[in-house]
Amino acid sequence: MGENRLLEAYKDALYSIQGHGKRNLDVLKEAFAQLDGEMESDMYGSGKIIEDFQQKVAGSLGKERAVFFPSGTMAQQIALRIWCDHKEVPRVAYHPLCHLEIHEEDGLKKLHGIEPILVANKDRVIGLGDVVGLKDDIACLLLELPQREIGGQLPEYETLEAISRFCRDKGIKLHLDGARLYEVLPYYGKSAAEICDLFDSVYISFYKGIGGIAGAILAGGEAFTEESKVWKRRHGGDLISLYPYIISADYYFDQRVNKMDRYYEGAKELAAHFNGCEGISTLPEKPVSNMFHVFFHYPKTMVESILIDVYKETGVGLTGYVKEVSEDECAYEVSTGDQFESIPKEKLKTTFTLLNEKLKQANK
Repeated sequence: MGENRLLEAYKDALYSIQGHGKRNLDVLKEAFAQLDGEMESDMYGSGKIIEDFQQKVAGSLGKERAVFFPSGTMAQQIALRIWCDHKEVPRVAYHPLCHLEIHEEDGLKKLHGIEPILVANKDRVIGLGDVVGLKDDIACLLLELPQREIGGQLPEYETLEAISRFCRDKGIKLHLDGARLYEVLPYYGKSAAEICDLFDSVYISFYKGIGGIAGAILAGGEAFTEESKVWKRRHGGDLISLYPYIISADYYFDQRVNKMDRYYEGAKELAAHFNGCEGISTLPEKPVSNMFHVFFHYPKTMVESILIDVYKETGVGLTGYVKEVSEDECAYEVSTGDQFESIPKEKLKTTFTLLNEKLKQANK
């Protein structure tokens, strides 16, 4: 009940710190507003509208070719299947909190018969030592940048380079789960193409930091992407038309891909506000992208009640949910975008001053 009240209070708030705004039909209407209604749609994976977009994103990623998929789940399972078939080794390695391991109902195992080898402790990113120390022969290593389930943490760039060199020396394919790739570019100070050059295949999402409807790109060499099209058909991913996803992805890609540095600076500013409150900490303490996790070191019901009061008094919504971590701790995930920039600085300061005061009072 408290969770529903918190969500309703969040929806009623005048301002929100999360993302780009409500995911309603206006997202699609804005993307289509200036288009000629006579434009031809794509059809079963071909046509100018899809082929032009694929080429555009491939260029941004520095890869030969790219294929548009309706979902990242489909794209990544297919990428790993291709690399396993090439090496005739049905094993891949990835982080214990990888999306394929915890959110896909064992799709990789059940659909493709691929065995995952879990690498590193779940509370930290994969390091070179973890990869060098692998005892099993694997076809592919997957790295997620940033590692979402642990607050969006990142390895140092030198570590990425070292892992890439090791994998190439050993004949191991390196795949990038880059759902939020563009969001990490400001921290690394690199282009998307420079990072992708370390990887044999790359997946990116268009509904996270980009803010489109849905959809993903899988990019790599020409032979790899041609093979991925066959698997896309096998998976039922060649819908008769994907243009609503493609048009929104293209439109919001152009709108936001060059704003990631602003979102990153906003995340650092926001994290500092949270860390300035009694009994709140962020992971990482200083964000390395536009996302991080917020931990309230108080019971969930108490935090929900305080947040509702803060929203009503300030008109600023921080989150519509918190998840219980333990009896005395709860947490949620933050991603900054266009909305954070719309909040007046004084209003933001007032919100966190009030939040801090209420937490102190409740803790007496």
